[in-house]
Amino acid sequence: MALLDLLGRRWALRIVWELRDTRLTFRALADACGKLSPTVLNTRIHELREAGIMDDGPEGYGLTSLGRDLVTSLVPLVGWSEKWARSLRVG
Repeated sequence: MALLDLLGRRWALRIVWELRDTRLTFRALADACGKLSPTVLNTRIHELREAGIMDDGPEGYGLTSLGRDLVTSLVPLVGWSEKWARSLRVG
């Protein structure tokens, strides 16, 4: 599955997540992601733009409608992961 390959690459999913509610400049996106090298960020931006998940505009990088649909699809996974993390702390 090409999508899982793309999202499984270092920082790809984090970049998508950081853009879920806003548009960010390159520097703001790098700051939001934390310890991300500019080289890796440039590579991921290129890959995500090529895949039609993100774009760039006057206010910076953001998600396309396809990218926003992806985030909507991932929201249930966030809930599941929180439940899973709680179960690991109990056991």
